[in-house]
Amino acid sequence: MPALSIVKAANAAFCPSYLPVAIFVGGTSGIGQAMAEAFARYTKGNAHIILCGRNREAAERIIATFPKPSTSQPEARHEFVACDAMLMRNVHTTTSSLLDRLPKVNFLVLSPGFFNFRGRDESSEGIDRRLGLHYYARWKFTYDLLPLLKGAKDAGEDAKMLTILGAGAGGKIDLNDLGLKKRYNVASAGLSGPTYNDLMIESFAEKEPNISFIHAGPGAVRTSILTSNNHVLRPIVGGLMLLMYPFTTSAEDCGEYMLWALLNSGPGAQRRDSKGDDIGKKRYYGSEEARSRLWEHTFAEMERVIGEDA
Repeated sequence: MPALSIVKAANAAFCPSYLPVAIFVGGTSGIGQAMAEAFARYTKGNAHIILCGRNREAAERIIATFPKPSTSQPEARHEFVACDAMLMRNVHTTTSSLLDRLPKVNFLVLSPGFFNFRGRDESSEGIDRRLGLHYYARWKFTYDLLPLLKGAKDAGEDAKMLTILGAGAGGKIDLNDLGLKKRYNVASAGLSGPTYNDLMIESFAEKEPNISFIHAGPGAVRTSILTSNNHVLRPIVGGLMLLMYPFTTSAEDCGEYMLWALLNSGPGAQRRDSKGDDIGKKRYYGSEEARSRLWEHTFAEMERVIGEDA
């Protein structure tokens, strides 16, 4: 486990010979925001950085803090792309637009979060909102933007995808209820999402072994995810977070560790812990059958929602 000072020094040493293109889905708050800010700082603004999310005001405020690109880098720019990723049709529209105008993507970071204490909460597409953000949208972004990651790799550049959810914090899954439509509860949703992400990165790595696909578990981080959708919980969670403060990590420090994991991961599927260390198959609940069944299920869900263009 590297010390935070070592991690920061390693991140600061990132100096690519190319102008990187980085997309941060969920980059307008929490860990995604912290990663985007660190990435902008270490590249001195000389990158094409895209914050993708729902909050334009927050995105513009964050982008205003980024270092301005040098005049010698006319292709460097920082922008916001609006997308409510709870709906797969929105993700499809967003990725179609990105495919039309981007020649490549070097770094795809996926960290959108959602939490509630209700039971199954379906979107208009018939997908549970929590599972939609934590798995289906991440699969869809990766699947659709894979040609741009391949474009970067074919050019001899970095090509890496990082999903931040809960590597090592998953559980057994029901292969006959992958959409969690029969037996849904907060626990099953919480345990299934991380395992689905493990299986997802493995499936993509099988198809594109030269690209990095990383699933990281950030641990206990001080963000607003538990209270952003529930005003009643704010004072309760606020008190708990105060008590747990010594055992939690700031979003800024977590962002440094996650960026380090992203920049220092090699090709293939990798699982990383809250400090960016490779955890291999520790607390892994997947299998070859589960991987195949989940891929088929996900593809069928995308076709059901979006149609043949999925």
